[in-house]
Amino acid sequence: MESWGEVEQNGETKDFIVSAELYISAAAGVALRRPLNPRKRGDKRESVKQINGNVDDKKLKEKPSWLSGSKDPPGGGHWRTATCKLSEQGERCLLNIYVDQSIMWCTAYIHLLNQTDIREASTSLFLRKNCLSIHCAAGKRWAPSSGIDEPIYLQFSSTNACNAWLALLRSYALPEIYGRWFFPTEGGSYRMWRQVDLTVIQGRNLGNSKPLENLDDDDNDSSEPDPIDLDVYCDILLSETLCARTTVKKGIGSPQWHEIFLLSDLPPFESLDIWVWREKKLFKPSILGTVRIALNNFPRGEAIEGWFPVLQNGSIASDIQVGELRLKIRVDEEIILPSSTYHKLLESFNARNFLDWMAEFETKLKLKSLGSQLMAISIANNTAMEQVQEIANREVDGSQSSHTTLFRGNTILTKIVELCMKWYGKAFLEASVGPVIRRLIAEKVAIEVDPMRTPKGAKEAEKGLDLLIYWCQEFWKQIYSVREECPPEMRRLFCTIRELVEERFAGAFQEKRDLRWQGVSAFCFLRFIVPAILNPHLFHLYPGLPTPPVQRSLTLIAKVIQSLANLNYSVQKEEFMRGVKGFLADSVPAMVDYIVVVSTPVKDTRTGKTPDWHERSNVVNALKLRVSSMPILYRESIPTLPHTLDVPRYLALVTSAVIRHSRTYFTEDRPSAEDKDLHEFCARCFEVEEQALLRVSQLAAQLSANQQRRHYSFPYPSTNPIYTHPSSPGPSSPSGRSGRPSTAPDAEHSRTRLLPGSPEVPPSGPSSPMTFQPRNKLLHFKSSSTDSIASRFAKDAPSLPSVLVSTSSSIDVDDAKRQRGLLRGIWRR
Repeated sequence: MESWGEVEQNGETKDFIVSAELYISAAAGVALRRPLNPRKRGDKRESVKQINGNVDDKKLKEKPSWLSGSKDPPGGGHWRTATCKLSEQGERCLLNIYVDQSIMWCTAYIHLLNQTDIREASTSLFLRKNCLSIHCAAGKRWAPSSGIDEPIYLQFSSTNACNAWLALLRSYALPEIYGRWFFPTEGGSYRMWRQVDLTVIQGRNLGNSKPLENLDDDDNDSSEPDPIDLDVYCDILLSETLCARTTVKKGIGSPQWHEIFLLSDLPPFESLDIWVWREKKLFKPSILGTVRIALNNFPRGEAIEGWFPVLQNGSIASDIQVGELRLKIRVDEEIILPSSTYHKLLESFNARNFLDWMAEFETKLKLKSLGSQLMAISIANNTAMEQVQEIANREVDGSQSSHTTLFRGNTILTKIVELCMKWYGKAFLEASVGPVIRRLIAEKVAIEVDPMRTPKGAKEAEKGLDLLIYWCQEFWKQIYSVREECPPEMRRLFCTIRELVEERFAGAFQEKRDLRWQGVSAFCFLRFIVPAILNPHLFHLYPGLPTPPVQRSLTLIAKVIQSLANLNYSVQKEEFMRGVKGFLADSVPAMVDYIVVVSTPVKDTRTGKTPDWHERSNVVNALKLRVSSMPILYRESIPTLPHTLDVPRYLALVTSAVIRHSRTYFTEDRPSAEDKDLHEFCARCFEVEEQALLRVSQLAAQLSANQQRRHYSFPYPSTNPIYTHPSSPGPSSPSGRSGRPSTAPDAEHSRTRLLPGSPEVPPSGPSSPMTFQPRNKLLHFKSSSTDSIASRFAKDAPSLPSVLVSTSSSIDVDDAKRQRGLLRGIWRR
């Protein structure tokens, strides 16, 4: 059991302690290769053996290439139990990490870090959940081995513990806030947020080398190169920092991944690199090529999908292409204002059910990507469940259309219930099918019951049927055993659906007595558990796609479990599936009991507390007390527990999306009666945009004036005390080029940091948040296919369309028209 909590508070010193798992790479592990402290003989000998055994059991069992790439020796990384002590010492905050209870591993200076240096680590790196990564540059950490400058990876025992420590650590770090002197009471003018949503879909012609100078001549050549049999995987790097990794795929030049990576809360980035590695038995992985994408010129808020060329050695001067990757990329970079700026917008939003807004956005603005943001705002307002129940009461009216909605339809109600189940039911889904799915995939179970698909005919199909029944029993036993762990929010939803079906379809009960249970199973199984069995990688239950034989096994099992959820075991479409009737008939009573349990609300929602709930609440209460004295923007940059919500960020994303999609929809001056609410909401979004432009222009004018003063050699006098900090809002790129958005000050201005509550003056150094760099030329050569990203854009422009309009390197303050044009370019989507 994890032991953690607030353990000491004397004067200005406050300590927090947590037990976690620490990742130690091969290079870093050299410092720990010394004998353990001698212990006395006696009763403690067995405990020592037990501790040593646990340490050995926690070593990584992944493939040698995991996190090692070409730098670390294969199999070098491992996990060890560690004790983390966070100490607040006045204005300083230190995170001391100990291994073996007494050996100091390192000390991280949290007060010197940026909030973006502390973020969730991708599950793909270690096949472990609830991991945090702490990126400490030189001078911001102490370690016995000074040459090691790798991130610190910590795994916590639960999601709640991970979220609590993420918020706690960020409360001592520095947020990326700009324009503090214009709005001192709010802590600044605005803050920045960035995210990259990347899907690695597939590859083609990997390993086939081709000179780039011949690509134009080969566009019309229909001949395909000979495929090469190889095992490949990809490393995903942002600004040369490893962030995620695909699984190893075996394919003859055309591997299929379909793996999604959501990289959020990022520092200022410059480039996205994808290193394609080739694995060979008994050899270290070797790099095959690199895809390099310039993010400075990448469209914001828009998904781009296409083929990207893989260049040998990853150099833009390389003359060899070694294949292509099909990628889908969406880059978000938003300016987030203080919450008071969104007050009128939030009033308009709260005036209606968020599902009504979701329906109007989808039907009128063709905007289908805001469901999670709208629901998160409602969850923060504690109105989500009531509003979903209200829509359910409206749509389930007993008609034939509502019957279709319940069982096979795809409406706003069904979409939002699916979102609710994914939001609240992650742990429940993991407990229900996660262990069995991973066991089946690890054992490479191949089930086939169709005689037409088996080489040996009916005999092998009979063996496959026995194997199918066995695994269906394994899945059902696991699902049934955790029925009491269904979250209270999901129970309320299922209870509402069951009661509505009982009330609105009362006349149908004489013919279909199981209709009320089927209404619940249509959501719990048809739209949640069964899709997770079919596609475990989409629900983060397993990394990557299973092999085709294993995928066939999951498909057959999903069919049987869905038939059981339908409570209709007498109907089987395929003749070869009739052998599972006995299993279905025996399991129907247990299925009814399962549905009764998950659709019955629990009276006491506190019964599910974990043993460490009291200690965790101490940390949460201390965090609330700490953030209450912070300026507004500082306070709002820390995620709200327990779901790590950030309402101003959600409102900023909604505002940007609505503005992008509403410009072409509203052409008339006077809205129709039915569009009145939508027009008002859009007007509020444009008001927020004007406020953002005003704040950016104020910052731009001041920094431009400072630049002019420096040009005429007039030093800017400063008499107020300023706290100078050695760090910038984000780590600088090794290449020396800035990865900042053009709305953010440069690194020199960023080093001028003020403590909350201290007086602030404009910086005296030369800096300009509106320094527009010329567009960089596209880093990709034209690919060998006409549907590649490089070839699509090369015909129209020298670079990808940028969300930031590039004009000049400075701003003429006297030229008002020119400045307004530049500001419009910042917000143009």
